[in-house]
Amino acid sequence: MDTTLQDPLVGQVLDGRYRIDARIAVGGMATVYRAVDTRLDRVLALKVMHPALAADGSFVERFIREAKSVARLAHPNVVQVFDQGTDGSYVYLAMEYIAGCTLRDVLRERGALQPRAALDILEPVLAALGAAHRAGFVHRDMKPENVLIGDDGRVKVADFGLVRSVDTVTSTTGAVLGTVAYLAPEQIETPGAADPRVDVYACGVVLYEMLTGEKPHDGDSPAIVLYKHLHENVPPPSAEVPGLPFALDDLVASATARTREVRPQDAVALLGQVRDARAGLTEEQLDAVPPQAVSAAHDNAEDRTSVIPRSLTVPRPLPVDEEEGFGPDEVDRTSRFQSPPPLPPRRRGARPRRGLLALVTVVLLVIGVGAGVWYINSGQFTKVPAVLTQSRAKAEQRLEAAGLEVGPVKHSYSDTVKRGTVISTDPEPGARIRKHDSVTLTVSDGPQTVKVPDVTGSRLDKAKELLTSDGLEPGQVTQEFSDDVIKGFVISTSPEAGTKRRAGSAVSIVVSKGAAIDVPDVTGEDLDDAKAELEEAGLTVEVSAEQVTSEFDKGQVAAQTPEADSQAADGDTVTLTLSKGPEMVEVPDVVGDSVDDAKTALEQAGFEVSEDRGLLGLFGDTVKKQSVDGGDTAPKGSTITITIR
Repeated sequence: MDTTLQDPLVGQVLDGRYRIDARIAVGGMATVYRAVDTRLDRVLALKVMHPALAADGSFVERFIREAKSVARLAHPNVVQVFDQGTDGSYVYLAMEYIAGCTLRDVLRERGALQPRAALDILEPVLAALGAAHRAGFVHRDMKPENVLIGDDGRVKVADFGLVRSVDTVTSTTGAVLGTVAYLAPEQIETPGAADPRVDVYACGVVLYEMLTGEKPHDGDSPAIVLYKHLHENVPPPSAEVPGLPFALDDLVASATARTREVRPQDAVALLGQVRDARAGLTEEQLDAVPPQAVSAAHDNAEDRTSVIPRSLTVPRPLPVDEEEGFGPDEVDRTSRFQSPPPLPPRRRGARPRRGLLALVTVVLLVIGVGAGVWYINSGQFTKVPAVLTQSRAKAEQRLEAAGLEVGPVKHSYSDTVKRGTVISTDPEPGARIRKHDSVTLTVSDGPQTVKVPDVTGSRLDKAKELLTSDGLEPGQVTQEFSDDVIKGFVISTSPEAGTKRRAGSAVSIVVSKGAAIDVPDVTGEDLDDAKAELEEAGLTVEVSAEQVTSEFDKGQVAAQTPEADSQAADGDTVTLTLSKGPEMVEVPDVVGDSVDDAKTALEQAGFEVSEDRGLLGLFGDTVKKQSVDGGDTAPKGSTITITIR
């Protein structure tokens, strides 16, 4: 029975605008329909949240967040969102309709893909994610189901429902968002916290799956898969598909490094690595058909999943298996899955007669060349397998399985490669080597650690030398007063002496300023007296060239730095600023004014006011006299006495 006929929304018009014609897919949170926008008369996809979830605020928030996030990403490889709204119990998104299939459909039908096809899909995916990362968003749920491949060859990234801002940490009450097979280790260890490198990890897993037809980690339960993500590296694709170029192994290893600091910082950085890797591959390597690939042979009917898209953001060469001479419009067509092309039929022509000697020479030459080719391409030679980031034991097993001997094992410190795993090989992975020859492994000893030396009591310059000679870097130097340690010598370090730290780490140093001295107050004193008092306290005196007006007489100390009662070290400098005398201000004439008016005029001129009422002025309100006559000058801030009668 057609389940579409049972869907109550099919045939309905949502929000008075969107006529729902057919159901496309059903997910855990929403159902996607093909619909028509009756206002604009265009076909689109309508993503409708299940009514049972519409009452849950967190689900509705995710739904609306998807609309807002994607609306900010005007990118050709992102499924665009046109509208968001609510109709009764239905919450919906109106989105771009992509006629075609998903990458999951392609992998299910085709199995492993040719390297060219895998990179043609991966590049536009990374371009879309790169735009999201540079806009401050993380997808968090990259998987083949969310990669749409249109019938016209376009690649689109869909379902930004789990998108979050890069700097946002969410709490999911222990639930791990995203699909288990594509989760980065940090998403498992700290659910809700993610940065662009979780999308980079997922894209590395998707690339592995495209190249091999299988997921890198499998298990009988999700818990087993999660455990493998945390504790096992993604194996190189060439382990499943012999002959894959090392550059592809390296791409997968870089993107899926369990330590996120080792991965490319975002999809833009990974896209650069993909382009570099592609540039180094030959046409034969790009078009090699993996043994896991399902034959593309079928009848002459057009196959919608046979389209391999090409990145819309990067100019690409002619599609695979197209003849030269196509016009510019043909260059943008997409390549297709191809079976290995049939060998051209041999032309049987009449062989000219030649002398017996010439015939023998040709036969011997052919035999010699054939023997040389056989020797070079036969079992006498092999390639060094990819064993980087694998444990020493696994690396040795892979070398022995390839018919190679394990040569000397060297050790080296590494800040990025886990202790006990392989940093490099000599010859390097992918190099051609005679069977039974030896391969030298270099195994990581982890980060080099050193003990912080005890430099307390040493001069600062000597302490820096000791730290540098022990493989550490002198860090920030601060000063503190000390009654026990001489000025200029080290009081302590952070971290403390004896602490183990990674080589090259910075060590902060605290240096003594000597015993603290209380700075005496010399303001208002003559310069000679002030200098004598400060020098007796063990301080150095410096006189500022600038002078200021102040309440003090000319030549006396008006200000000092540091201020009085602060602390300084022996020999520190105290700067004195001298007074050029008080500022002289004209005194207003207030005789005959009321007391209030007189006080206001004098205070506004910068004077203090004192009242003299005597016995006769107890009830008076008129100024009969002032201590400084009006029109004369007096130091600003001085007191003017008014007599009231």
